[in-house]
Amino acid sequence: MRGRVHFLLLNIGHFLDHMLMLVFATAAALVLTREWGLSYAELVPYATPGFVAFGLFSLPAGWIADRWSREGMMALFFLGAGAATVLAGFARTPVEMAAALFVVGIFAAIYHPVGLAMVFELSPKAGMAIALNGVWGNLGVGSAALVTGLLIDYGGWRMAFIVPGAISVLIGVVYAVVMWPEISRGRPAAATKPAAAAQSSLAEAKAYRDAVMRIAAIVLFTTMMSGLVFQATTFALPKVLDERLRDVAGSASEIGWLAFLVFAVASLAQLVVGLALDRYGPRKVFLTVTAVQALFFAAMPGLSGWAAWAVSLGFMIGAFGQIPINDFIIGRMAKGSRRASIYGARFVITFSVLAAALPFIAWVHANYGFDTLFRVLAGVACIVFAAAWALPQRLPEAAE
Repeated sequence: MRGRVHFLLLNIGHFLDHMLMLVFATAAALVLTREWGLSYAELVPYATPGFVAFGLFSLPAGWIADRWSREGMMALFFLGAGAATVLAGFARTPVEMAAALFVVGIFAAIYHPVGLAMVFELSPKAGMAIALNGVWGNLGVGSAALVTGLLIDYGGWRMAFIVPGAISVLIGVVYAVVMWPEISRGRPAAATKPAAAAQSSLAEAKAYRDAVMRIAAIVLFTTMMSGLVFQATTFALPKVLDERLRDVAGSASEIGWLAFLVFAVASLAQLVVGLALDRYGPRKVFLTVTAVQALFFAAMPGLSGWAAWAVSLGFMIGAFGQIPINDFIIGRMAKGSRRASIYGARFVITFSVLAAALPFIAWVHANYGFDTLFRVLAGVACIVFAAAWALPQRLPEAAE
């Protein structure tokens, strides 16, 4: 029972992690351009420091969690990210907003390396557990647009930051109380195996090392490429819908609802992906979801109205469906005692790409429009498809 409560709190954490990081995306698209007299392209770079921190601080977060307390780091995530988001609600200038978002990014960086390591440990069916956790994260992405739109319409843009930030702080207090025995105890020292048991034949060791290096190169490359896809779709979608659904949606809350529906329905693809990962392995699943991405990205240029909304749903199904795959691969191959640290290294790459993607998105939108962006993303999906083709049918697993 306690394990289920912990899993629920971890899922809520994933929801809040993505939601808090994307409040600014909707606020910038719908209100702050008028509030601060800047264009969307001029405002987007102010989110960059937050996403830089979101990436860079993943590595030390995982390292500390493996050596001190994963539960303690999760409590810091809830409390710190929530408090910093509340602070962002009091920003008076874009520079103050960028500083607050940077602090949000520092604490939000804790979740992925630490939370995913604990999710993997809690469930015997890693693929489904990671997928279910991913659904919560994607609902957080969608709720950022929905809740921000509603709070803008009924309470102003500042409430869009203050309310979810305060909720995160409250959940952090609950998490700290529930998990206090683990927090106070810290991480147990890793057991040392006898030398004879730890050794394997040279041939087996070389085969394992070669397989790991090959898969690691694929994971590294696809992580960078899929980071661009994820950022472009999640950050820019409220603006895309604002531009292309003006004939069917006229308020911030209506745009928020339509974005939420896309994110919510598309996130269910992760459950299918989770089942498929446990049954078929990552290679076939990877090829399928990248093919879906390429097809719908290529179909998006020139569309507007409900057709644009439907195609947006299609490419988001592909984008969200890809998320659990690399996490599944890493979780299967990494040693449990170092899993958070390895996830931390993975998310340094992922979220550093996310940060670098923001200026790219702003530049493409200002100079060419979103049609060009979708053509670029279709090409990226084709490249990832080619890389996924090189994955082996079965993954080597590390001994604990």
